[in-house]
Amino acid sequence: MAEFILTAVDGEIGIITLNRPAVLNAWHKPMRDELVLALDQFEADEKIRAIIMTGAGDRAFGAGQDLNETKTFDVARAELWMDEWERLYRRIRTLSKPLVAALNGVAAGSAFQVALLADVRVGHPGTTMGQPEINAGIGSITGPWIMREMLGLSRTIELTLTGRMMSGAECHAVGIIHRLVPQNEVMPEALRFARELGAKAPVAMKLDKQWLAEMTEAGFQQAFAAGKRAHRVSYATGEPRRMMEKFLAERAARHRPGG
Repeated sequence: MAEFILTAVDGEIGIITLNRPAVLNAWHKPMRDELVLALDQFEADEKIRAIIMTGAGDRAFGAGQDLNETKTFDVARAELWMDEWERLYRRIRTLSKPLVAALNGVAAGSAFQVALLADVRVGHPGTTMGQPEINAGIGSITGPWIMREMLGLSRTIELTLTGRMMSGAECHAVGIIHRLVPQNEVMPEALRFARELGAKAPVAMKLDKQWLAEMTEAGFQQAFAAGKRAHRVSYATGEPRRMMEKFLAERAARHRPGG
């Protein structure tokens, strides 16, 4: 039974909820594994015509990687970690059914990347999105590749090197949030969007999605090969562990009573 991923069905729409609200739905291996299985199940179910992914609670779609997991990695584990992400990203990229991201809050780091891999995104003005890995000592490789495809190189460089988060209004202005609605309308609008897409001709939808993935396949493979090289160098220096421990300590201090 899944613990970190919740699934539900609303008519012909499959709904996946990232379910670690206490840590803003941050990823760890069990959660990634459960998400791949949930996507597999909805992809195989002929009654499901579209899929929505969202986060539990009202604060986050996902805060990105759980640093308590990655701070413990050595070089070998970091490479396996990249393999796990490649498996998840490839599962999303090869779905034959449209995927809607219902952005109920922050989408940071790898959660930002997953949101960008969805076909369309619904958010609210309080949604924030970005690639803050540099602030925790993690080199960004797959994130910049996805961002360049969506946003162009200039904005990708700025977001990657500053680690800043974009507001919902900015995300809408640059086209990565397709529908910006009040917070309480995010899921209803995502359902409307999913039903609209799910009503399209399924063979044409599958062929269109297949071609869109093929157009970017070389870059996808290159990004993961580069990611493995980068993390091999990075983790060999010990910098990620030091930076993540510092980041986590500072965050804990900010959240202590009186901090």
